[in-house]
Amino acid sequence: MPTPTGQMTVTLTRELEQFVRDKVREGAFATTSEYIRDLVRTRYLAEKEREARLRTLDAALAEGIADAEAGRVMPVGEAFARIRAELGLDDDAGKP
Repeated sequence: MPTPTGQMTVTLTRELEQFVRDKVREGAFATTSEYIRDLVRTRYLAEKEREARLRTLDAALAEGIADAEAGRVMPVGEAFARIRAELGLDDDAGKP
């Protein structure tokens, strides 16, 4: 089933209008509408991806806060020692 479409009028400066027309003339897009749709779709998908990353970050922060509030914490020195061990680094690596 085709996606329903809507129609919109877009007003551009002469410079931007020429830019769009040049892109179509170069052959990358069949019509100016196709080019504008591609620009909007690219921006839309980028913003959706950013929103998803922010939701993931918010969830991780909430989990960390919940762990801290529940007392599931360790001293920072111990945490870094564990990380260094997992990475196979010398225990004195990075210490002044």
